[in-house]
Amino acid sequence: MNPLYTVAEIRLIEHTAAQRLPPGALMQRAGQAGANAALDLLPFSTSRARVLVLAGPGNNGGDALEAAAHLAYAGAQVTILHIDSGAPSSAERGHALQRARSSAAVFAELNLEAIAGIEWNLVVDGLFGIGLKRPLEGQLRELVEAVNAMPCSRLALDVPSGLDADTGAIVGVDGVAVHATHTVTFIGDKPGLHTCDGRDHAGLVQIARLDIESAAFQPSRQHLNDVKFFARHLRGRRHNTHKGSYGSVAVLGGASGMAGAPILAARAALLTGAGRVYACFADQAPAYDSAYPELMCRQAAGFDFDAATVVAGPGLGAERRAHELLAQAIGSASPLVLDADALNLLAADPPLQAALAERASAAAAAGRTVLTPHPLEAARMLGISVSEVQADRPAAARTLAARTRAVVVLKGSGTVLAEPQGHVVINTTGNPSLATAGTGDVLAGLCGSLLAQGWPAWEAALAAVWLHGMAADVMVTEGMGPIGLTAGELIPAIRTALNRMVQHHGRGI
Repeated sequence: MNPLYTVAEIRLIEHTAAQRLPPGALMQRAGQAGANAALDLLPFSTSRARVLVLAGPGNNGGDALEAAAHLAYAGAQVTILHIDSGAPSSAERGHALQRARSSAAVFAELNLEAIAGIEWNLVVDGLFGIGLKRPLEGQLRELVEAVNAMPCSRLALDVPSGLDADTGAIVGVDGVAVHATHTVTFIGDKPGLHTCDGRDHAGLVQIARLDIESAAFQPSRQHLNDVKFFARHLRGRRHNTHKGSYGSVAVLGGASGMAGAPILAARAALLTGAGRVYACFADQAPAYDSAYPELMCRQAAGFDFDAATVVAGPGLGAERRAHELLAQAIGSASPLVLDADALNLLAADPPLQAALAERASAAAAAGRTVLTPHPLEAARMLGISVSEVQADRPAAARTLAARTRAVVVLKGSGTVLAEPQGHVVINTTGNPSLATAGTGDVLAGLCGSLLAQGWPAWEAALAAVWLHGMAADVMVTEGMGPIGLTAGELIPAIRTALNRMVQHHGRGI
């Protein structure tokens, strides 16, 4: 199910496999896989294709040299920029260099002006792979910037040079990385290709396992999100049911000037199947929601939070009254989603944090809490900077889940989900249309709706994030984004996506 492997895990698999293969076999296989991926990207007959291959000083450069030799033998016009650090290289890379020199490929000097003046059909990036620890500087930085400006396809071998394979962050402060349109990654998929800067720099990702036998792969604790993880909870509805069969949701928020946030969350809960939805306002409650009068608007003071799944935080504010209401919600035995201002209140208040820990120990509430922070909210809760969160999003989500003993949804490009035992899932649906006010409130309401309908917290979070992103993806294909899509428009699209999922993947009633 779409496992992701850290650099350390890939190294172990590679070492295990190499013990059972002839020397250099894995590099040769990687080169062939890279060449095959490159051939698929050439726009016309191979003999007319101009391909620039960037071969760095390490084994990733060896993969590129192997790929260059194959492309040259296939008839492409291959030019190799060979970066030689002067340090000793592996025997495998040496043999790859010999094969490239014996092919029809042309070796060129690093002349940026001359390179930029050629109309390339494809650039193959084999500068640096998963082992890069230092930022690209000097001529290498200039080379990457020149390649990124070229109007052609760019194929990265294993990982775009300059990108951290574990985290998806670009290596170094103000660093650069190859902006690949496609990546063929070797042995196993990497988390960094799917979160943070990875989604912008990796492009379309394909995996080449290099014919390594399954026994060399250990179970992974990181995966890409997949419908298979939560499909067993997708069920059709029986005729003999009523509104009480599908749970109640209470959205706690709505301080002065922020009434729209709880309304968005409540509408999302209503349109995704919760039987009853209450919008509970910390400030004055409106008489009703004119767009959806089915919502029940209430004053939060005096509401029984034990009577419904609670979504706390949208527009809740930071007043003392908000603190008291949040304490009541945390103290309830109901399933709980904490978002927005609820997370900020938690970060600033040790007693509230203690209450959340106590909730995790209580039998009635244990395992029924979901936190949905964006990077700034996560940074506040962890006591670190946003840049530190973004430098390793999987680690930040895992740490926060362990501390709070709750399911954590770290929002952003490649949303990262973590549960207290350390399992991490990266979501691949969604696009920049979600970078607008209110979409987080919609996600919180959707998650609360699934919890109210009896979903476990982990599966509810996985499904909510997947559906939220998928609805945005569909709307973009229909021309309604990514520019200008609003959170309110997203809600009916989520309803459609959910119903279609139930039809295609749902189990019997």
